[in-house]
Amino acid sequence: MENNQNSNPTVDAKAQKVLYTGKTHTTGGRDGSSKSSDGRLDISLSSPGSNGAGTNPEQLFAAGWSACFIGAIGLAAAKNKITLPADLAVDTEVDLCLADGAYSLQARLNVSLPGLSPEIARLLTDAAHQTCPYSKATRGNINVEINLV
Repeated sequence: MENNQNSNPTVDAKAQKVLYTGKTHTTGGRDGSSKSSDGRLDISLSSPGSNGAGTNPEQLFAAGWSACFIGAIGLAAAKNKITLPADLAVDTEVDLCLADGAYSLQARLNVSLPGLSPEIARLLTDAAHQTCPYSKATRGNINVEINLV
């Protein structure tokens, strides 16, 4: 059996440089807990829609994607010499879906760039969607909408 996964995270086909590796230890699945190796993340998990005390993977994914996407918008703005509004925000919605017995995700990123023209806002969000690592990871794998609000 051939194993195409590389056990060394610093080496791959493109010899890319790893800038950071997030590490977590999770037990109990959706109704368990997760803690990062540095102790900065220590959360309870609960299934979506349950009365559990914790968050769920979809919320965590939405938060991470939103933060990353804002960073990518910032890079696009700097490249184009555009000043971003202080109240820039991204509200990300990640849906857990079920069809024909199989689970999947879909997402909407609702981007607020108050004070910028729709054309400039679209330029920045399109550029961000091309460079954001979360957008790259999901491209072609799940349905994604980028909305200007």
